[in-house]
Amino acid sequence: MSYESPLFWPAYMKDDVLYVLDETLVPGKLKYIPVKNVKAAVTVIRDMKTRAFGQFLVVLNTFLLELQPKGDVLKHLDNVAHQLNNSRPTFPFAEVTGIITGAAHKAAANGVDPRIAVQKTVQGFLAGIRGRRMQRVQEIAHIMDDQDSILTHCNVSGELSMAASIAATQGKKCKFFATETRPYMQGAKLTVWELQQAKARVTLVPDNAIGSLMADGLVNKVIIGSDRSAANGDIANKIGSYQIAVLAKEFDVPLIVLTQPSRGVPTGNDMPIELRDADELLVFGGKRIFGPKVKGFYPGFDVVPHQLITKAIAINAGL
Repeated sequence: MSYESPLFWPAYMKDDVLYVLDETLVPGKLKYIPVKNVKAAVTVIRDMKTRAFGQFLVVLNTFLLELQPKGDVLKHLDNVAHQLNNSRPTFPFAEVTGIITGAAHKAAANGVDPRIAVQKTVQGFLAGIRGRRMQRVQEIAHIMDDQDSILTHCNVSGELSMAASIAATQGKKCKFFATETRPYMQGAKLTVWELQQAKARVTLVPDNAIGSLMADGLVNKVIIGSDRSAANGDIANKIGSYQIAVLAKEFDVPLIVLTQPSRGVPTGNDMPIELRDADELLVFGGKRIFGPKVKGFYPGFDVVPHQLITKAIAINAGL
């Protein structure tokens, strides 16, 4: 397959510097932000310069950035993990960082340099994750049928567009509806652009057009990602996912969710939902677009109960 979006692997290490794709500039510009320490890593995550899969690449590679001796190595690595874990509360970063710091502590207890253990753990994960993501792309393409009309919301870091490309080589003619995904417009900026690069037919729709699309029979599948999973199968995803799931159930449209298996929390009710700064809703292009007394409320995610999910396609992190 010839097509692979830069969002499929949006961060890479070179000469002890982590380069992170600034997703807020795509598609107008492909610019990579140099990240040299945990402080800079937390900034690109909190400012949503990277999100979805990119955040996990940043979390993993940050430990490689912080391996130089800085006093008590274990204490320093624990502090790195703490800062990353608190960068965005909804994401289960602690499940990843806990495995890495756990490997460091175990190595130290056995008389092995903990930095070697961290390096092996992180590099082992990175060596396998591309292949596992490609396997999931193949599975997504498999469930796409000829003449499908697929609705998607937000962005799944290159996987949907790559699956669309594979499906096309298999002779399947699919079309897509992508929501704008307000207020950051990941659907409009990222998903539409990716699908166009993959030469897929895609139409941009307002977030509030979903009910109309389904009532008119214009959609026969929904495929979305997830930013966190619960042990019972509930998921958290970009705000707006829950209403799409409810409508899909109402109109008997299958909802397929790309997930990461997790037992960190029992149910979706146990997931902390990140509340973003209201200015992200009220300010655009550096200018306030509503009156000075208008208040904003912007939860970054909502929870989709497992009962509304038709099929979950999981990827194992490999840690």
